[in-house]
Amino acid sequence: MNFWNIFKLILLLIATIILTTGCGIQTKQHRSSSVVQYLYPDRQNHVEVPGIPRLALPLRVGIAFVPENSVKSQALTETDKMDLMKEVSHHFKKYDFVKSIELIPSAYLRNDGGFGNLDQIRTMYGIDVITLLSYDQTQFTDEGLASITYWTIIGAYIIPGEKNDTHTMVDATVYDILSRKMLFRAPGTNHIKSNATPVNLTEKLRKDSLESFKVASSDLIKNLDTQLQLFKEKIKEAPEDYQITHRPGYTGGGSLDASFIILLTLLGGYGLWTKKKRKH
Repeated sequence: MNFWNIFKLILLLIATIILTTGCGIQTKQHRSSSVVQYLYPDRQNHVEVPGIPRLALPLRVGIAFVPENSVKSQALTETDKMDLMKEVSHHFKKYDFVKSIELIPSAYLRNDGGFGNLDQIRTMYGIDVITLLSYDQTQFTDEGLASITYWTIIGAYIIPGEKNDTHTMVDATVYDILSRKMLFRAPGTNHIKSNATPVNLTEKLRKDSLESFKVASSDLIKNLDTQLQLFKEKIKEAPEDYQITHRPGYTGGGSLDASFIILLTLLGGYGLWTKKKRKH
C-alpha cells in the first residue's frame, strides 16, 4: 500500500469518527423548583389536613418564588424573579377585593420550609393569601451532522449549527396560609426552537431561557382570569367550604361584588345550619 492510499485511509477514518460522534452529541440542562417539595418535604410521615378557608376581604396577598431544587442550576436571578412577580402583581391589582400585594424576596423562603415558613412570612408581611410561583425548564441541545460539517468546511462563526429547544412551565399556586387550603392554580407554558453557533451558544441559551420564561409567564397571567372565575363558581357550588367576611370599611365591588358576598354568606350559614341539623 503506497503513501497516498495510506493517507486516504487515514482521512476516511477521521471523517468516519467525526460523522459518527458528531451526529449524536446531545446535552440537556434541567432547572426547576417544586411547590410540593417546598410545602410537603416530609409528606411520607406527615400530611397537612387543610381546614376551611376564612377569606377576609379585601385580601392581603403575597407573591414569592419557591426555592430551586439545586442552587447550582438556578435559571433566574433575583432581579428576573422580581420582574416576573411584578407582572403577576399588576394582574392582581386590578381587582377590588385585593387590598395589598407584597413581593417577597427569595431569601425569606427556606428550602423545604413548609407551612411553618409560610406562617413566619405571614406574620412578617401581614398577608393572608400567598401565590407561590414555581417553574420547570429544560433546554435540549442537539449538535447534529450539519454543525460538524459546517464547522470543518465553512466555519462555525458563519453558519448556525446548534439546534436548541427550550421548554418552560411556570406555575402559580394560590394558598390560604392559615387553613393550608389551596384555592386555585394557574399554569403557563412555552416552547422555543432556535439556532446558534457554538461560539455564541451559551449567550443564546441564556436569552432563550429568559424569553421562554417571559412568554410562559404571559400565558400564566392569561390563565389566572380563567382560574379565578372557576374559583368563584366553586364557591357558589359549595359555600359551606369557604367562609367570607368583610374587613371594616370594605363594602365589596369589582369581580366579587357586595351582592355576591352577601349571597355567599347566607348560603354558607345555611350550609352550616343544615349540617348541624343532620347531626341531631
